[in-house]
Amino acid sequence: MSMGYSKGFYKLAYCVVKPIFALLCPIRVIGREHVPAGGAVLCANHNNAIDPILIALALPKDSGIRFMAKMELFCNAFLKWLFLKLGAFPVNRENNDVAAMKTAMRCLQGGEKLLLFPEGTRVKNEGDVAAKGGAVMFATRTGVPMVPIYCGGREKLFRRSTIVFGEPYSPQSAGRRPTAEENRQFADELLHRIYHLKEQA
Repeated sequence: MSMGYSKGFYKLAYCVVKPIFALLCPIRVIGREHVPAGGAVLCANHNNAIDPILIALALPKDSGIRFMAKMELFCNAFLKWLFLKLGAFPVNRENNDVAAMKTAMRCLQGGEKLLLFPEGTRVKNEGDVAAKGGAVMFATRTGVPMVPIYCGGREKLFRRSTIVFGEPYSPQSAGRRPTAEENRQFADELLHRIYHLKEQA
């Protein structure tokens, strides 16, 4: 697709990285069957820098995951090339990045899965940061479901962590498009669904 993404490169990297992570950062996966076959917004809590990798490895290599990542990660030329090849694309978190929003919606409309962290940054505990509305906006505008994901554990190398996939759902607004108040409520509900999955971890 756009911006240098290569599904072949993604699958190759997946096959190379998975056995390494299986040794260094083993994961237990719960609820993988909840992830739909088509487009979906994958919404997870974020407490560790390697969360995107672990979530990707918790799914089949042909899942077609795209990643929205902070633009600071794309400053290095090699990392920029690598991230773009793997399906990531930059977003400016300081303003309304229209280009990133359009890329995200094209991915979802094309049947791909978009991984987002609704809190927008790494968070230690539930409630430390309020959920942002991007995931809800993408889901309601493209008509794809949201899948809550809980990432837990992983304080030391070789310690098993757990990835829990919740059931997909679509927020329902009273009108054609959600109001600002509905968007806030939907974002809060999404975060609640994510952390509620901790009970299964």
